Amino acid sequence: MAAPTLTMSRSPSPYAPTGLELRASLDEARARTDYLFTLLRPGAIYDRAIAERHRLIFYLGHLEAFDWNLLAQDTGKRTSFRSEFDRLFAFGIDPIDGQLPSDQPADWPREEEVQNYVRRIREELDELLAGATDSADVSESANTSSGMLPDGTLLNVAIEHRLMHAETLAYLLHELPFKRKIPREMAPEPPMPAPSHRSVAIPAGVATLGLARSAKRFGWDNEFESHGVDVPAFSIAKYSVTNQQFMEFVRAGGYEQKSLWDAASWDWRGAMGLWHPHFWRQENLRWMFRGMFGTEPLPLHAPVYVSHAEASAYARWARKRLPTEAQWHRAAYGTESGAEREYPWGEQMPDASRGNFDFARWHPTAVNGHPAGSSAFGVMDLLGNGWEWTADVFAPFLGFQAFPFYPGYSANFFDGQHFVMKGGSPQTAACMLRRSFRNWFQPHYTYSYATFRCVEE
Repeated sequence: MAAPTLTMSRSPSPYAPTGLELRASLDEARARTDYLFTLLRPGAIYDRAIAERHRLIFYLGHLEAFDWNLLAQDTGKRTSFRSEFDRLFAFGIDPIDGQLPSDQPADWPREEEVQNYVRRIREELDELLAGATDSADVSESANTSSGMLPDGTLLNVAIEHRLMHAETLAYLLHELPFKRKIPREMAPEPPMPAPSHRSVAIPAGVATLGLARSAKRFGWDNEFESHGVDVPAFSIAKYSVTNQQFMEFVRAGGYEQKSLWDAASWDWRGAMGLWHPHFWRQENLRWMFRGMFGTEPLPLHAPVYVSHAEASAYARWARKRLPTEAQWHRAAYGTESGAEREYPWGEQMPDASRGNFDFARWHPTAVNGHPAGSSAFGVMDLLGNGWEWTADVFAPFLGFQAFPFYPGYSANFFDGQHFVMKGGSPQTAACMLRRSFRNWFQPHYTYSYATFRCVEE
């Protein structure tokens, strides 16, 4: 399995991707997930990196089982050759407090069997898609009986599902002991001056959330329907909260002040014995960052990675709060004139000068390292470097329609227990940097690459 080059991915056109573009993107997504598995030392594939998650062997089979069930079996284009694997690897799990899997390595198939399953699926799917040369051909090769997918939606789902799991795999591998991974060299981050932290005034205006069905562009079901939200004037931090800023909260005893935490989060903090961010370590009285392949001095000017509960406690301590989804959109995509941009910097497609995303680096970089990614209002580092928590509970937009071929993708998480995240992390693919994309996690999940910034009215 060859390692992908650490350059910007060839995202398919957001407006009318051709079959060839989509197939090339699928190949690239496969290469990215293949590469992540090459970081494992022999036997580590059966490790459970996070207690709430499956063993890593599951993800090796899951990526192909998902594609197979979506593109071949459910469309009636192919019949099963390993039905027990199709079921075993069909669905992942969301971490649920207090409910941990108890399976053992011996309960899973041999790695060689799973690799053969993966290889066979790719061969059959590649044969199935071999005749696709434009978007119409893609829909013919991968459609559902509903006739609702004339634009290559299923292939887009397969591509982005795999790329989401590439990010999931990255933070799962991050949790493995260093000795269970094969290190990869990383280019040092160029030195940057300390950021000048200040708030940016955002004038009142309309934030357009979501994606219009009439736009004929791919989006997940929770991205529809497009709608405007009136946003009163407010101020937002120019940068997300850095490790250095969050250290002030830690030193001020923020983790010991009950008044800063809601009741559930206070109990969770106590049960976990949490007194600093998950990615921090203290060695010889010096704060360090637990990286992918080893510890290193804490990058003071990089965004802090914390749970929603920790971000909320910091905001209360600072006498501020987290932005709503609409406020985040207004700061990121709005302009003085009222027009809205496709990306914070304008209409140009993402490139490496705009932010730390698309698998370019393993770790976060300084929040002021990509000035070319600034929004019209001068807010920086909005895409990449860390998903940004919002104050909003993940919920459907008016007009929501669950995907008929994946009804639980979003709807299973409209439970009041997940919060919207915007932006992206270093391990977020370029195609998911679109304005309407929404991510979400539970408030006590500490493993994701998530940061935050604060607002004031």
